[in-house]
This record gives sequence, structure tokens and C-alpha cells, in this order.
Amino acid sequence: MSLAYFAQTPSGAPATPPGGVLVPGRPVSLPRLPLLRPAGPLPAGVAAAMSLRAGGVSAAPYDALNLSPGVGDDALAVRSNRERFAAALGAAPVWMRQVHGVQVLRLLVGAGLAALPTADAAWTTERGLACTVGAADCMPVLFALRDGSAVAAAHAGWRGLAGGVLQATVQALCGGAGAQPQDCLAWMGPCIGPRHFEVGEDVLAAFGVAADGSDGSDSSCFVPSQASDGSRRWLANLPALARRRLWQAGVRDITDAGRCTYSDPSSFFSFRRDGVTGRHAACIWRL
Repeated sequence: MSLAYFAQTPSGAPATPPGGVLVPGRPVSLPRLPLLRPAGPLPAGVAAAMSLRAGGVSAAPYDALNLSPGVGDDALAVRSNRERFAAALGAAPVWMRQVHGVQVLRLLVGAGLAALPTADAAWTTERGLACTVGAADCMPVLFALRDGSAVAAAHAGWRGLAGGVLQATVQALCGGAGAQPQDCLAWMGPCIGPRHFEVGEDVLAAFGVAADGSDGSDSSCFVPSQASDGSRRWLANLPALARRRLWQAGVRDITDAGRCTYSDPSSFFSFRRDGVTGRHAACIWRL
């Protein structure tokens, strides 16, 4: 069951959501941001976007549109970046404190709480509230019902995938909106690609895969490799793991952005590539 969380719509109440800095709709003069949009048509009355690296004011190594205040970047720069991002969306991003878990929030219109909510997914039927997840190698997954009546976003790294965050999101979205999983559309955003996501035996174990690949339904998602020190490693296919879990949850209409955050430093932040770096945000909302 998802928790309820009250936040602000662009047209409404006096306060912004926790972590937010702008009431969208207020006249501002800001440069247009390059945003990544899901390929293919979205349901009527639904919009979605993911930030790219360009268009912000943060200095290296957070250059330039870092949207996370928790990675060591200058607070004023993050504030300015969030203003730019919210203005570009024309919706109110609801920020969460992500912990690689499976908690799902329901976003409702009302007075925002004082603290950031802790969760890794959110869904809503409200207009103007953007379900928002941050990432820098983990996969953002955006959902919409075919009739446009509800949307959701999930933060899906390997821990969240192993724990069932995508299944929990589909269950919360469909259960709350009175829909079926086959009514969902899902967009898998950019993440670290299978050529670069090197993992150890602990990650295999989290998915029930033996080191020799002899058991576990996800064994095909791990390719044996070797670290520079000669230790055994595996290359994990995060998009394949995510797609399998969406399919298991009953979602059939799945689109993959097909872009690797690690291999495209001009467009994307990557924690695995750079260590100290910024974070993107992916959002979906009802118009």
C-alpha cells in the first residue's frame, strides 16, 4: 500500500513542495532547457521529460544542470537549476529522498510537509504534480494509464529492481486508480548500459542467480567478466532486468530509451564513470 503525500499544484497554494524552489506559472525569464522526451505518443493530457546535463549553472564536476542537493554541489546552484527545470516543465516536481527501496507515495494536492518524503516511487491522479525521480546510472521508469487518468515514476537501480520497486509501483498505480496492469504504458529511461555495469557476486545473489549461472531466471541478464585485479565480475543488463519485472507485473506496452548514461558524458551524469557528479530528474505529470 502506498503512503499519501500532500504537495502543491502550479496554480494553487502558497507553499512549494519540500525541496522545491519555484511556483511554476510565475513569470520568469530563463533559457530553454534541452529535455529528453519519451519516444512515441503519450496519452492525451499527459506530459513527461527527463533533464539532460546541459542548461544549468553548476560548476564541475556537477556541470551543469545538477538537480540534487545531496551530492556536494553548491546549494544556490542547485536552487537555480531546480528553478530552471520547474519552469521548463510548467509543473511542480515533487522531490523525494530516495533510498533504493520499494516505498511508493501517492501525491495529493494540499499543504506540503516540512520534510522530504522518503520513497523511490510516486503516483498521482492530480493535475500539475510531477512524479519525479532522480538518477545518475539507475533507471528512471515512467508510467501512464492509457486513458491519461493517472501517472507514476519509479527509481530503479539494482537494489530497487531486486526488491520489487517496479511491481510495487504498478500495484499502487493500478490499485489506486482502479486499472489493470495491461492498461499501463511504461517508459524505461537512460541508465548505465550492459557493457559498463560491472557487478559482483552480491548482486547476482540479490536476483537469485548462482555464480556459475546454473540457476535463477535472471541468469541471462549477467555476463561473466573479469576485473582489472583478476577477480570474478559480471556485466549486468539493467534494462533487461527492468523489462522482465515490468512484464512480470503485467505491463506489456514498454518503451526503452536505449541510451547509456556511462558512455555519453556530454549528455548524462554517471556515478559509475565519474564518482562525484550530479543527478538528473525524470518527471511525468497530468496536464
